[in-house]
Amino acid sequence: MDGNNSTLTWSASQWRLILSPPAAGAWNMAVDEAILDHVGAGLSLPTLRLYTWQPGCLSLGFSQPVSHANQQALQQHGWHLVRRPTGGQAVLHIDELTYAVIAPLDEPRVKGSVLTAYRNLSLGLLAALRILGLQPTADSVYVQEQENSRDPACFQNPSNYEITVKGYKLVGSAQARRADGVLQHGSIPIFGEITRVLFCLSRVQNLSTAQEQLRRHAANLESILGKAPDLTAVQAALVEGFASALNLNFTPPQTLTRREEIRAEELARTKYQSDRWTARV
Repeated sequence: MDGNNSTLTWSASQWRLILSPPAAGAWNMAVDEAILDHVGAGLSLPTLRLYTWQPGCLSLGFSQPVSHANQQALQQHGWHLVRRPTGGQAVLHIDELTYAVIAPLDEPRVKGSVLTAYRNLSLGLLAALRILGLQPTADSVYVQEQENSRDPACFQNPSNYEITVKGYKLVGSAQARRADGVLQHGSIPIFGEITRVLFCLSRVQNLSTAQEQLRRHAANLESILGKAPDLTAVQAALVEGFASALNLNFTPPQTLTRREEIRAEELARTKYQSDRWTARV
Protein backbone atom coordinates (compact mmCIF):
# COMPACT_ATOMS: atom_id res chain seq x y z
CA MET A 1 0.00 0.00 0.00
CA ASP A 2 1.46 3.38 -0.96
CA GLY A 3 -1.45 5.49 0.22
CA ASN A 4 -2.13 7.09 -3.18
CA ASN A 5 -5.28 5.08 -3.82
CA SER A 6 -6.49 4.67 -0.27
CA THR A 7 -10.26 4.72 0.15
CA LEU A 8 -10.03 5.40 3.88
CA THR A 9 -11.93 8.52 4.87
CA TRP A 10 -12.75 10.12 8.19
CA SER A 11 -14.84 13.04 9.34
CA ALA A 12 -12.80 16.12 10.15
CA SER A 13 -11.45 16.11 13.70
CA GLN A 14 -9.76 18.72 15.90
CA TRP A 15 -6.40 17.61 17.28
CA ARG A 16 -3.77 19.35 19.37
CA LEU A 17 -0.28 20.05 18.03
CA ILE A 18 2.72 20.17 20.37
CA LEU A 19 6.20 21.10 19.13
CA SER A 20 8.39 20.25 22.11
CA PRO A 21 11.86 21.70 22.73
CA PRO A 22 14.83 19.28 22.78
CA ALA A 23 14.83 17.19 25.96
CA ALA A 24 16.43 14.19 27.63
CA GLY A 25 15.09 10.72 26.93
CA ALA A 26 13.44 10.20 30.33
CA TRP A 27 11.51 13.44 29.96
CA ASN A 28 10.43 12.66 26.41
CA MET A 29 9.03 9.27 27.41
CA ALA A 30 7.40 10.73 30.52
CA VAL A 31 5.68 13.41 28.43
CA ASP A 32 4.32 10.88 25.94
CA GLU A 33 2.85 8.80 28.77
CA ALA A 34 1.49 11.83 30.61
CA ILE A 35 -0.32 12.95 27.47
CA LEU A 36 -1.65 9.40 27.02
CA ASP A 37 -3.04 9.49 30.57
CA HIS A 38 -4.87 12.75 29.93
CA VAL A 39 -6.05 11.99 26.41
CA GLY A 40 -7.35 8.61 27.56
CA ALA A 41 -9.24 10.27 30.41
CA GLY A 42 -10.82 12.79 28.05
CA LEU A 43 -8.94 15.71 29.62
CA SER A 44 -6.89 16.58 26.52
CA LEU A 45 -7.47 16.53 22.79
CA PRO A 46 -5.92 13.81 20.64
CA THR A 47 -2.37 14.98 20.09
CA LEU A 48 0.40 15.01 17.51
CA ARG A 49 3.65 15.75 19.32
CA LEU A 50 6.95 16.37 17.52
CA TYR A 51 10.21 16.38 19.46
CA THR A 52 13.96 15.84 19.50
CA TRP A 53 16.38 14.40 22.03
CA GLN A 54 19.20 16.20 23.85
CA PRO A 55 21.58 14.62 24.59
CA GLY A 56 21.37 11.67 22.21
CA CYS A 57 19.67 8.64 23.70
CA LEU A 58 19.33 4.92 23.08
CA SER A 59 15.76 3.79 23.71
CA LEU A 60 14.98 0.15 24.38
CA GLY A 61 11.67 -1.48 23.58
CA PHE A 62 9.28 -2.36 26.41
CA SER A 63 10.42 -5.99 26.64
CA GLN A 64 13.95 -5.69 25.28
CA PRO A 65 16.68 -6.84 27.71
CA VAL A 66 18.78 -4.01 29.12
CA SER A 67 21.79 -6.25 28.43
CA HIS A 68 21.38 -5.31 24.75
CA ALA A 69 22.69 -1.83 25.58
CA ASN A 70 26.42 -1.14 25.72
CA GLN A 71 26.25 1.28 28.61
CA GLN A 72 29.99 1.96 28.63
CA ALA A 73 29.83 3.10 24.99
CA LEU A 74 26.81 5.28 25.77
CA GLN A 75 28.69 6.95 28.60
CA GLN A 76 31.70 7.56 26.38
CA HIS A 77 29.51 9.39 23.86
CA GLY A 78 27.54 11.25 26.52
CA TRP A 79 24.33 9.58 25.41
CA HIS A 80 21.50 8.48 27.70
CA LEU A 81 19.59 5.21 28.02
CA VAL A 82 15.83 4.93 28.45
CA ARG A 83 13.17 2.24 28.10
CA ARG A 84 10.12 3.07 26.00
CA PRO A 85 6.55 2.22 27.02
CA THR A 86 6.17 0.78 23.50
CA GLY A 87 7.52 -2.41 21.96
CA GLY A 88 10.13 -3.06 19.32
CA GLN A 89 13.91 -2.90 19.40
CA ALA A 90 16.60 -0.32 20.17
CA VAL A 91 16.66 3.08 18.48
CA LEU A 92 19.44 5.67 18.72
CA HIS A 93 17.78 9.07 18.87
CA ILE A 94 20.23 11.53 17.41
CA ASP A 95 20.01 13.81 14.36
CA GLU A 96 16.37 12.87 13.96
CA LEU A 97 12.80 13.93 14.61
CA THR A 98 10.41 11.85 16.67
CA TYR A 99 6.65 11.96 16.19
CA ALA A 100 4.08 10.79 18.74
CA VAL A 101 0.40 10.25 18.03
CA ILE A 102 -1.73 9.96 21.17
CA ALA A 103 -5.46 9.33 20.84
CA PRO A 104 -8.34 7.76 22.77
CA LEU A 105 -9.11 4.16 21.94
CA ASP A 106 -12.39 5.07 20.22
CA GLU A 107 -10.72 7.53 17.83
CA PRO A 108 -11.51 6.07 14.36
CA ARG A 109 -7.95 6.53 13.10
CA VAL A 110 -6.51 4.21 15.77
CA LYS A 111 -9.54 2.06 16.55
CA GLY A 112 -9.22 -1.67 15.97
CA SER A 113 -6.05 -3.73 15.84
CA VAL A 114 -2.44 -2.63 16.13
CA LEU A 115 -1.94 -3.22 12.40
CA THR A 116 -5.06 -1.26 11.51
CA ALA A 117 -3.75 1.73 13.43
CA TYR A 118 -0.29 1.33 11.84
CA ARG A 119 -1.92 1.28 8.41
CA ASN A 120 -4.03 4.35 9.08
CA LEU A 121 -1.27 6.42 10.65
CA SER A 122 1.16 5.41 7.91
CA LEU A 123 -0.98 7.47 5.53
CA GLY A 124 0.07 10.63 7.36
CA LEU A 125 3.72 9.61 7.31
CA LEU A 126 3.59 8.76 3.62
CA ALA A 127 2.02 12.13 2.81
CA ALA A 128 4.66 13.94 4.85
CA LEU A 129 7.54 12.21 3.10
CA ARG A 130 6.07 12.98 -0.32
CA ILE A 131 5.99 16.65 0.65
CA LEU A 132 9.72 16.33 1.33
CA GLY A 133 10.26 14.93 -2.16
CA LEU A 134 10.40 11.18 -1.53
CA GLN A 135 8.42 8.29 -2.99
CA PRO A 136 7.77 6.11 0.07
CA THR A 137 5.75 2.94 0.53
CA ALA A 138 4.18 1.28 3.57
CA ASP A 139 3.79 -2.33 2.55
CA SER A 140 1.81 -4.94 4.47
CA VAL A 141 3.95 -7.87 3.31
CA TYR A 142 6.70 -7.70 5.91
CA VAL A 143 6.81 -10.07 8.85
CA GLN A 144 6.00 -8.09 11.97
CA GLU A 145 8.96 -7.64 14.31
CA GLN A 146 8.98 -9.82 17.38
CA GLU A 147 10.12 -8.71 20.81
CA ASN A 148 12.75 -11.47 20.86
CA SER A 149 14.16 -10.68 17.42
CA ARG A 150 17.81 -11.61 17.01
CA ASP A 151 18.48 -8.07 15.76
CA PRO A 152 18.48 -5.65 18.71
CA ALA A 153 18.38 -2.56 16.46
CA CYS A 154 14.97 -1.35 15.34
CA PHE A 155 16.06 -0.22 11.87
CA GLN A 156 17.55 -3.60 11.01
CA ASN A 157 14.21 -4.89 9.71
CA PRO A 158 11.03 -3.31 8.34
CA SER A 159 7.74 -4.51 9.81
CA ASN A 160 4.10 -4.22 8.79
CA TYR A 161 3.11 -0.81 7.42
CA GLU A 162 6.42 0.79 8.37
CA ILE A 163 7.83 3.27 5.92
CA THR A 164 10.42 2.32 3.34
CA VAL A 165 11.93 4.17 0.38
CA LYS A 166 13.55 2.12 -2.40
CA GLY A 167 13.59 -0.82 0.00
CA TYR A 168 15.33 1.08 2.81
CA LYS A 169 13.58 1.43 6.13
CA LEU A 170 13.17 5.13 6.89
CA VAL A 171 10.69 5.41 9.78
CA GLY A 172 10.75 3.10 12.79
CA SER A 173 7.52 3.12 14.79
CA ALA A 174 6.23 1.39 17.91
CA GLN A 175 2.86 1.34 19.63
CA ALA A 176 1.32 0.90 23.07
CA ARG A 177 -2.41 0.27 23.53
CA ARG A 178 -4.28 0.66 26.80
CA ALA A 179 -7.90 0.33 27.76
CA ASP A 180 -8.42 4.05 27.24
CA GLY A 181 -5.88 5.16 24.67
CA VAL A 182 -3.20 4.53 22.07
CA LEU A 183 0.34 5.86 21.82
CA GLN A 184 2.32 5.43 18.63
CA HIS A 185 5.68 7.11 18.29
CA GLY A 186 8.40 6.78 15.74
CA SER A 187 11.82 8.00 14.69
CA ILE A 188 12.63 9.78 11.42
CA PRO A 189 16.43 9.92 10.94
CA ILE A 190 17.43 13.13 9.16
CA PHE A 191 21.20 12.91 8.76
CA GLY A 192 24.37 11.29 10.12
CA GLU A 193 25.84 7.81 10.01
CA ILE A 194 22.97 5.34 10.25
CA THR A 195 25.15 2.64 11.85
CA ARG A 196 26.02 4.63 14.97
CA VAL A 197 23.42 2.63 16.88
CA LEU A 198 25.65 -0.45 16.55
CA PHE A 199 28.28 1.12 18.80
CA CYS A 200 25.61 1.32 21.52
CA LEU A 201 24.70 -2.37 21.41
CA SER A 202 26.39 -5.19 23.26
CA ARG A 203 25.35 -8.03 20.95
CA VAL A 204 27.26 -6.92 17.86
CA GLN A 205 29.89 -9.59 17.22
CA ASN A 206 31.30 -8.44 13.89
CA LEU A 207 30.98 -4.67 13.60
CA SER A 208 31.93 -4.31 9.95
CA THR A 209 29.49 -7.03 8.88
CA ALA A 210 26.72 -5.53 11.01
CA GLN A 211 27.36 -2.07 9.54
CA GLU A 212 27.15 -3.44 6.00
CA GLN A 213 23.89 -5.23 6.78
CA LEU A 214 22.33 -2.18 8.40
CA ARG A 215 23.31 0.09 5.52
CA ARG A 216 21.56 -2.35 3.17
CA HIS A 217 18.34 -2.12 5.16
CA ALA A 218 18.11 1.41 6.57
CA ALA A 219 18.59 5.01 5.44
CA ASN A 220 17.98 8.60 6.50
CA LEU A 221 16.57 11.60 4.69
CA GLU A 222 20.01 12.93 3.80
CA SER A 223 21.18 9.71 2.14
CA ILE A 224 18.03 9.45 0.03
CA LEU A 225 17.55 13.12 -0.87
CA GLY A 226 21.25 13.91 -1.20
CA LYS A 227 20.78 16.78 1.25
CA ALA A 228 19.48 16.92 4.81
CA PRO A 229 16.28 18.98 5.09
CA ASP A 230 15.94 21.50 7.90
CA LEU A 231 14.25 20.23 11.06
CA THR A 232 11.54 22.86 10.66
CA ALA A 233 10.83 21.58 7.14
CA VAL A 234 10.42 18.03 8.42
CA GLN A 235 8.11 19.26 11.20
CA ALA A 236 5.99 21.24 8.74
CA ALA A 237 5.76 18.27 6.38
CA LEU A 238 4.55 15.98 9.17
CA VAL A 239 1.90 18.45 10.29
CA GLU A 240 0.67 18.95 6.72
CA GLY A 241 0.88 15.25 5.93
CA PHE A 242 -1.15 14.13 8.93
CA ALA A 243 -3.66 16.94 8.45
CA SER A 244 -4.31 16.15 4.78
CA ALA A 245 -4.17 12.34 4.88
CA LEU A 246 -6.19 11.89 8.09
CA ASN A 247 -8.52 14.91 7.73
CA LEU A 248 -7.27 16.63 10.88
CA ASN A 249 -7.49 20.24 11.94
CA PHE A 250 -4.61 21.08 14.25
CA THR A 251 -4.62 23.71 16.94
CA PRO A 252 -1.85 26.32 16.83
CA PRO A 253 1.21 24.79 18.54
CA GLN A 254 0.53 24.35 22.25
CA THR A 255 2.43 23.37 25.38
CA LEU A 256 1.53 20.77 27.98
CA THR A 257 -1.30 21.56 30.34
CA ARG A 258 -0.26 22.07 33.94
CA ARG A 259 -1.78 18.70 34.88
CA GLU A 260 0.19 16.97 32.12
CA GLU A 261 3.39 18.72 33.19
CA ILE A 262 2.96 17.62 36.82
CA ARG A 263 2.26 14.05 35.71
CA ALA A 264 5.29 14.07 33.39
CA GLU A 265 7.53 15.27 36.21
CA GLU A 266 6.27 12.43 38.39
CA LEU A 267 6.76 9.80 35.67
CA ALA A 268 10.25 11.05 34.83
CA ARG A 269 11.32 10.90 38.46
CA THR A 270 9.68 7.65 39.56
CA LYS A 271 9.76 5.62 36.34
CA TYR A 272 11.87 6.68 33.39
CA GLN A 273 14.89 7.82 35.41
CA SER A 274 14.73 4.70 37.58
CA ASP A 275 16.66 1.48 37.14
CA ARG A 276 13.53 -0.33 38.35
CA TRP A 277 12.04 0.54 34.98
CA THR A 278 15.08 0.77 32.71
CA ALA A 279 16.59 -2.51 33.94
CA ARG A 280 13.27 -4.30 34.48
CA VAL A 281 14.23 -6.92 31.85
